Parts: sequence; C-alpha cells; structure tokens
Amino acid sequence: MNIDNILQTITVISSILMVLTILLQQRGASLGAGFGSSGELFTTRRGIDKSLFDATVVLAVIFILSILVGLILPASN
Repeated sequence: MNIDNILQTITVISSILMVLTILLQQRGASLGAGFGSSGELFTTRRGIDKSLFDATVVLAVIFILSILVGLILPASN
C-alpha cells in the first residue's frame, strides 16, 4: 500500500463515520421548524450528545486534512 491508497482509505472511512455521527445527533427541531416557525431553545450539550458533537468535529478535521495532504503530496505512480 502506498500513501495515496492510505489517504483515500482514511478519507472514505472518515466521511462515512462523519455522516453517521451527524445522523445520530438529535436536534430539537420539530416539523414547524421546516416552515420557518422554529421555537428552539439553545442549551449546552451534555453526555452522549457532547461526545457525538466532539467526534463529528474530529472526523471533519481528519477528513479535511486527509484531502489537503492528498492534494499537497505529489501523486506517485
């Protein structure tokens, strides 16, 4: 395995995990929020919600860094 394959694997895995963590997060939005009448109450994140949020941020950083490193490094054939 060369560095290109490793970076592509990291990018794909981090993107799939990021999508999963985003979908697992709960939002306080109801059906009315889709039509502009959201009565959301902003609270602090606690417990598993905070852990999911932190994991999403870490996965997003890994995803972006893997793309940038893949762009910076010369392609090896």
